[in-house]
Amino acid sequence: MSLLVVGLSHRSAPVSVLERASLPADTQAKLLQDTLAAEPAAEGAVLATCNRIELYADVDKFHAGVAELSTLLAQHSGVGLEELTPYLYVHYEDRAVHHLFSVACGLDSMVVGEGQVLAQIKDALALGQELHTAGRLLNDLFQQALRVGKRAHSETGIDRAGQSLVTFGLEQLAAGADVDTWVKGKKALVIGAGSMSSLAAATLARAGVAEIVVANRTGSRAERLVQILTEPGSPGVAARAAEMVAVGDELTRADIVVSCTGATGLVLTAEAVESAMRGRTAPLALLDLAMPRDIDAAVHRMPGVRLVDIESLAEASADAPMAADVDQVRAIVSDEVAAFGAAQRAAHITPTVVALRTMAADVVAGEVARLEGRLPDLDDRQRAEITQTVRRVVDKLLHAPTVRVKQLASEPGGAGYADALRTLFDLDPETVASVSRADLNDADVKNRGRV
Repeated sequence: MSLLVVGLSHRSAPVSVLERASLPADTQAKLLQDTLAAEPAAEGAVLATCNRIELYADVDKFHAGVAELSTLLAQHSGVGLEELTPYLYVHYEDRAVHHLFSVACGLDSMVVGEGQVLAQIKDALALGQELHTAGRLLNDLFQQALRVGKRAHSETGIDRAGQSLVTFGLEQLAAGADVDTWVKGKKALVIGAGSMSSLAAATLARAGVAEIVVANRTGSRAERLVQILTEPGSPGVAARAAEMVAVGDELTRADIVVSCTGATGLVLTAEAVESAMRGRTAPLALLDLAMPRDIDAAVHRMPGVRLVDIESLAEASADAPMAADVDQVRAIVSDEVAAFGAAQRAAHITPTVVALRTMAADVVAGEVARLEGRLPDLDDRQRAEITQTVRRVVDKLLHAPTVRVKQLASEPGGAGYADALRTLFDLDPETVASVSRADLNDADVKNRGRV
């Protein structure tokens, strides 16, 4: 395994850099395609959220891989390599696995313990599968990361340590007041209809807002979110869809605005907010969860307006208390990293073991054929008994060494056992490679469309 991750996040870079380095969906696809076209990379996956951009790859050369992945991130993010480099972090092999598992558990999130990152990891895997840039290693890695994240949330109280960015943002807007009490009876405007906006709408509905208006560039998606909010079994909030051109008018009636779109420019300018505040006495609370930002940062200076955005959330979360369960999650991550590494090392030797057994089967078949030529009077029962006896002898001779070599190969530093096995038995490298290709094709078929 030669897993490499190069990335930047809220822990390594200021929000202003993250904001400029955001990757829209179409850019992510192009980045993955260019990653596979690069010489050092055989597989690629990109994890892009509002506070991190990470490029994962299976590389054959470490230093060349770091240089190439860093250059690709700079090219596609629009931030120059020289400016981007100081904020990049690099993890390799087991440390890269440890990093992704920690991310999946919410340990590396802006709000420790939040679970929404699992959906974003799922999306990253789905894109890699759709574009066929995620092969056996990254499929296994991301599938396992999802399982580790779910295990952490089910076996520990990590959920008590954190919450979603939406909940944390609403707490910041409420400024110490109980969120349910603060939002009750208020009118909310949600701009966007993606996963984060949907979560915001659902959170507001459960908290007891009087009305939710959903505005989105694609009207059908806004209508769909309204349908979900008002269907039987939902909190029963009054909800309706609005066109983006009507956002200015809706802004004059809203008490709370949550915006999270994929727009590259501002959705709410300072002028639009200033216009909405004319003639009104009620305060306006704005929560901007987009990266890059949807709402002009200048509005926080306006009387009666309170703005919470990704940057202020990052500052507030730095002082958030850590739950005791975090240590338990870290132990889970360490155990899972060790298990994943052992499984990958064991899988690395499997094609060699298969090739050895194939060679042994060919030897048995050749010797049985030679025996039949020398003893043509053997009947079918005798021939079958001799064949079975020879096969049993070969299987017994190979059983202990193949089982032991798999155990040894799964341990740290066990990568050389496959080479030793090939040398000792003079195995054809092309035979071993053909087994690996067949396994890879089977894994691709099995994983295609799976998340």
